[in-house]
Amino acid sequence: MKNYRLLFAFLLILFNLSFLHAVQGNVEFNIRLYDRRIYYAVGSDPVYVQITITNNSPLPYRFKLADDRAFSMDIDIRTMTNRQLPQSDTLIRKRTQTNQVFFREITIESRESFSFVEDLRDFVHFEQPGSFRVRALVYPELIRTPQIIRPIESNYININLRPAVIPGPDGIPLEMDVATGAVLVRQPLPPDEVVTYMLTARQQSQWERFFLYLDYQAMLLRDAFQSRKYHAENEAGRLKMVEEYRRNLQNAVVDGDIAVIPTSFEILKTEYNNTEGTVTVLQKFRMSNYTDLRQYRYLLEKKDNYWMIVNYSVQAMGTEAND
Repeated sequence: MKNYRLLFAFLLILFNLSFLHAVQGNVEFNIRLYDRRIYYAVGSDPVYVQITITNNSPLPYRFKLADDRAFSMDIDIRTMTNRQLPQSDTLIRKRTQTNQVFFREITIESRESFSFVEDLRDFVHFEQPGSFRVRALVYPELIRTPQIIRPIESNYININLRPAVIPGPDGIPLEMDVATGAVLVRQPLPPDEVVTYMLTARQQSQWERFFLYLDYQAMLLRDAFQSRKYHAENEAGRLKMVEEYRRNLQNAVVDGDIAVIPTSFEILKTEYNNTEGTVTVLQKFRMSNYTDLRQYRYLLEKKDNYWMIVNYSVQAMGTEAND
């Protein structure tokens, strides 16, 4: 009788493994770059990828996801000559410790997806700039030895990491064009074209172009507290404050009204003299059941022959029904 029970248990394990493999065979695993921007090999700026697991099977798909993703997934990054990049020191340290691994069980229903975002630098050490092929592997039963369930392998994506940023004359790094990799150069555009350039760049999520005609220092100094703090700092402290303002603006921590993406916009009025100008714009933001209308008034100043946005204001203009 005991032998029959052992045989039954063994057959049950085999059945469950076969079932899991069958369902897993209909699970799609994709990665993509989370945002479109210039990435640099040297530095601590995150290189985010979005990871999406889609269940294409008719049955629910369940897997374990560790709170610390180091125990749920691997990132495989290789050069164009197929040399694998080394693991990061942080990842190695985590996996060699004997701490308890906390996880939760995720259930993805049929035809549904589950996504999360991870920083490639948490997994891999980038030694030098270049072009790389990236894929991810997720382990449904966590990373264990030995592995009972095979990992799910994602598609490959390509990423290009550039050399260190080029410092401009004021110490702030020059902006690089995502599409061409060339240094972005300001053009002597009139005020209305400057605003159009900035809004179009935001619609296309091109942060480098969006920032090209924004005067970070002037935008920062609009706040009285920040202005006092800025003038009390030395040169290095001031530069750090300006760089932090840019990061906060991109992350919608400050001045969210200027960073929100308009569905469409229309230049209503442009006024300027030799040194100052204003551009009034009607911007529309499509919501689920209606479209929000806002009137923006951008203040520009001419600096070194280039019109720069130094301030703005927003006025609500009501809503309109969606088509």
